[in-house]
Amino acid sequence: MSNKEKKAGNGIAVSPSRKLFLVIDLLVITILALSCVLPFVNLLAISFSNKTAVAGNQVKLWPIGFNTAAYEFILNNSQFLTALWVSVRRAVLGVSLNMLLIILTAFPLSKSTKDFHLRPVFSWIFVITMLFDGGLIPNYMIVRYTGLMDQIWALVLPGALPIFNMLVVMNYMRNLPSELSEAASIDGAGHFRTLWQIILPVCKPTLATVTLFSFVTHWNSWFDGMIYMNHVQNYPLQSYLQTIVINPDAFFRNATNISENLSRYLNLVNARTTNAAQLFLATIPIMMVYPFLQRFFTSGLVMGSVKG
Repeated sequence: MSNKEKKAGNGIAVSPSRKLFLVIDLLVITILALSCVLPFVNLLAISFSNKTAVAGNQVKLWPIGFNTAAYEFILNNSQFLTALWVSVRRAVLGVSLNMLLIILTAFPLSKSTKDFHLRPVFSWIFVITMLFDGGLIPNYMIVRYTGLMDQIWALVLPGALPIFNMLVVMNYMRNLPSELSEAASIDGAGHFRTLWQIILPVCKPTLATVTLFSFVTHWNSWFDGMIYMNHVQNYPLQSYLQTIVINPDAFFRNATNISENLSRYLNLVNARTTNAAQLFLATIPIMMVYPFLQRFFTSGLVMGSVKG
């Protein structure tokens, strides 16, 4: 057997057109990756640079006049820390409530009409609520007249059940082998025990994906904080960052007047360096959560669940 035949048998392309395709493919992916990474690197370099170099647009991909004054300024800024704590509370409460309602809704809707006669009715109700929304004013009135304004629950309860995420989990459960539930039922397991011990362990990939979706949604949402919170101290982190992006200089001056401890940083930082540092810190939770959930995306779905 020739070397070319051996390579072909191993699945390695040897034709010039294949090599050209791989080179072009690698080049396109590299350009797309750099277009995503380089702005982030520039943001990080600005946060560690001297304010004079930043004001003169001299900072590219490497800090000039390296210092950590912007991060020290932020960690001494009570407004940033308060907004961060609000976002952490929102993410914990919101993701927990989302996943609880998604699982409890998707499991019965994944059953056949023989087991759940009203499944089509409830399915259409949820689909209609996903396609048609009351709008901003009705949602605001609901939050206002239920007494949720300026409370953390105003950021959590209106989106307690993400319909799209629920449909993803429902369709995944529906495609599971029916033998799983039947075997558990024969062994005497009830619905909740079947869900907890049989179905959920098999659904780890899709649950991890939906958990990430919910976390990113809660962490990155800013508009609801702007309309449901009347006081700045109740803003989540992204609403806080939105205010400094719109008017960075004014907000920078207001922030420095909050505490006398911040006055010593005035000669070392400006609005751009502190804003870059805050934006970078806001992305750290996403970077911490994603690696732990990403491994479930490509893992086996139901491999080994049913034998024979």
